[in-house]
Amino acid sequence: MLAMQKRLSNTFYAMTSLPATAMGFALCIQISALSWLLSTKYHLKIDEIGLVWAAGPTAGILGQVIIGFISDKTWFWGGRRRPFILIGGVLAALSVFLLPRIEEVAQLLGIGNLVVVAVMIALTLDLSINIGFNPTRAIIADVTPDGDARTRGYTWMQTISGFWGVMAYLIGAFIDNYVLISVGVVVVLVFSIVPMFFIEEPRQLKPVGAALATETDWGQLWRIFAAHAFTWLGVQSMFVYIIAFIDQHIVTPGATHEQAASQAGHVIAISFAVMNVVGFMLPALVLAPLVARIGRVRTQALCIAIMAASYLAIAVIARSPVLLYVLMACVGIGWSAVVSLPFAIMSEKVDKSRMGFFMGLFNLSVVLPQLVSTQVGFVLKTAQDQAVLFYICAGCLAVSAGLWCLVRDGKLVGAVSSKTVAAH
Repeated sequence: MLAMQKRLSNTFYAMTSLPATAMGFALCIQISALSWLLSTKYHLKIDEIGLVWAAGPTAGILGQVIIGFISDKTWFWGGRRRPFILIGGVLAALSVFLLPRIEEVAQLLGIGNLVVVAVMIALTLDLSINIGFNPTRAIIADVTPDGDARTRGYTWMQTISGFWGVMAYLIGAFIDNYVLISVGVVVVLVFSIVPMFFIEEPRQLKPVGAALATETDWGQLWRIFAAHAFTWLGVQSMFVYIIAFIDQHIVTPGATHEQAASQAGHVIAISFAVMNVVGFMLPALVLAPLVARIGRVRTQALCIAIMAASYLAIAVIARSPVLLYVLMACVGIGWSAVVSLPFAIMSEKVDKSRMGFFMGLFNLSVVLPQLVSTQVGFVLKTAQDQAVLFYICAGCLAVSAGLWCLVRDGKLVGAVSSKTVAAH
């Protein structure tokens, strides 16, 4: 074990964050470029784009649960999570490389329907992310002690992952989405592979407390899952269909197809860049001190409520790029909590020796709502005003905020260490 891991130094926390950053970068490329490519280059309709996006969550329904369960029980290539991070990283990089080459892949395979090929590539990309994402999060819990150190690990994960996510959106906005894809192939490969040579995984994972597997408070876990599910129903709907809102309300009227495509891609990239700037800065600077004062769950509920209000404001008044960017910054307050706090809340309520399984189960509260969000495309297809998207998103986040208020805070389920409780 390297000295930085023994000391739990900042360098070690940064290193443990890179695999999750790789998967997050691949996801940012998917968010920033996939709908844009399908709409502007391949001319798919809004409901067809939704079907392509549905492929990924379909893969994730069982993918992360199975991978998490297997990674808890296996050991090869010198690790428990390492093999899946390496495999997922390589496949994700390959899928990112193929995103702008759907037509070439279709010709190579002799398939005339671009939707079918797009689904295949999107399915491979999301399956790769599912293979890698669960172990990249679980490994942080594996190599950090309970309490403040665990929270610090996930805070570092969000800070570094969020920074690189912002870089992804800025590259797409100010250079080119095709350059973003090329950069992404390298980033995903390097950040997935290199850290695995510097992190030593424990051979045995100990439960948080004696017989915890039989004492897990499933009632609390289901509340967490339900609250997180409504969050992701609103968030994923925004990711997939914001292109429709921007085309109708933000793009300059009378623009040519090429001008409209360029402007829409620019606005999407800057919007998500702004959201992610707030998302990666707040966890360490604002959320950590706030958690110390009011607790994780209250902080989560507050941030989600702000996100709901921001969505509502976008639906009502966002009719220019600048105003959209300002409100997306407010959305970023909720996003900063979504991608950091739920993992810390959930990970300290379950048996550590089954962390991969529980992370995979937790992921169902992400992928099932993503699958349901495809139905929003059919609503938008018949809606005259695409602002209905953000009314739907606002409603989902409002329900989520209410459900988070039903989750207990400040205690571990089963065995509770006084040190950890005090740290809360």
